[in-house]
Amino acid sequence: MFGASISAFSAEKKALVGGRLIDGFGHRPIANSVILIDGDTIEAVGTIGSLEVPSGYEIVSTEGMDVLPGLWESHAHLMLNGHSDYSHWHPTYLPRLEDEIMPASAVQLLLAGVTAARDLGAPLEASISVKTRIAEGKIPGPRLFVSGPFIQHESPEGSEFYRWGVKGVDDVKAKIKTLADAGVDIIKLIDQDKMTMEEAQTVVDEAHKYGLKVVAHSHRPDEIRRGIAIGVDNFEHTGLTTAPEYPADVIELLKERTATGRIAGGPMFWTPTVEGLWNYPLTVDNPEKLDTTCWHRGLKDDTIADIKASIQNPGQFGYSALVPIRRPTLKRKIAQLRESGVVFLVGTDSGIPIKFHCQSTWNEMAAWVDTFDIPPMDTIRAATYWPAVMMGVDDKIGTVSKGKYADIIAVKGDVLRYMNLLQNVDMVMKGGVVYKQNGQPVEENLKGR
Repeated sequence: MFGASISAFSAEKKALVGGRLIDGFGHRPIANSVILIDGDTIEAVGTIGSLEVPSGYEIVSTEGMDVLPGLWESHAHLMLNGHSDYSHWHPTYLPRLEDEIMPASAVQLLLAGVTAARDLGAPLEASISVKTRIAEGKIPGPRLFVSGPFIQHESPEGSEFYRWGVKGVDDVKAKIKTLADAGVDIIKLIDQDKMTMEEAQTVVDEAHKYGLKVVAHSHRPDEIRRGIAIGVDNFEHTGLTTAPEYPADVIELLKERTATGRIAGGPMFWTPTVEGLWNYPLTVDNPEKLDTTCWHRGLKDDTIADIKASIQNPGQFGYSALVPIRRPTLKRKIAQLRESGVVFLVGTDSGIPIKFHCQSTWNEMAAWVDTFDIPPMDTIRAATYWPAVMMGVDDKIGTVSKGKYADIIAVKGDVLRYMNLLQNVDMVMKGGVVYKQNGQPVEENLKGR
């Protein structure tokens, strides 16, 4: 994951000088910061007056900006690009995933300030190919952590290319070994409540044996109950369709799990992916944001035309028919989860209908702060520090601190007051390479090699 990168052939010494640093640790921001970068690594962090910029460093001004660790998108689908009809999209674009669709998704995420992403569900070969090419600097994109295909009780007909059903413990072991040997970073588990207890437990045990974390759906109460019982590491989505709240016993189980903390192998993480549900009626009322061209990058003209045609009537998607009824339940569910002690991660289901990779992550963060009353600093940590902890890479990324990779973004203004400023990230750096400067892509660095 952290092998060769584009910085290998454009490494140089840089100093980011003048901005207010929100370093990811959750403490008071550092005014008038200085960040020294040597190649792909942060070598020192200080302030003007306490840390001198040595000769030979290119000075990049961050005056008037907030400087943050690069963002994580903890629930993306690079195989999707916002098209509204999966029954058309999947057979049509399966041959184009590896060379067009997934690379386009990756560069769109990067230019939105996302320097690390979890891709939770895609064909195995394409997932590993895109992840490897990004790591080798051949194509631009975030540091990619992939699951490959879902593991589930039974895959619906026609979905086998990204959903793997399992039949019995031996089949579970074989499929987890195939994924681990191929080089995935995480296991995606769904419908665990429909498996036998032995099958579901084997998914987690085998994944952990290979050093892989397990993320699991939480759409049904029994998915959560079973997931807690078998020891999954991270739940995804708010779930429970139109039910007004989580059952009391589920919340009690979560409280018991969060009370054990590190004894249970670390915090219980939860990626609520809530913004798409909350903002859907607002998008239907004002669909202008769908006309942005940021999601066109990397896609062929016929792909763009196809997606455009599919989203002309966003209020008529069968995919979203229940959303207006689900929406009023969201504040209560988010409050319950926060009260239970789970650690939130910022993720969005990016790529699903009308959720474009260039827009998703900042919208989730703004909704957390403005609608769900989650403190701005907690929101930033959920998009920087905590995902790195969850994936076991916090020694390398997740904070702006000495010895970490130089994955850094900067935005004009005060994001602790106005989180939606992140919709216009001014600078994006990954591994010491600047991919966006003054709000514009740095095309030379986006060419890959």
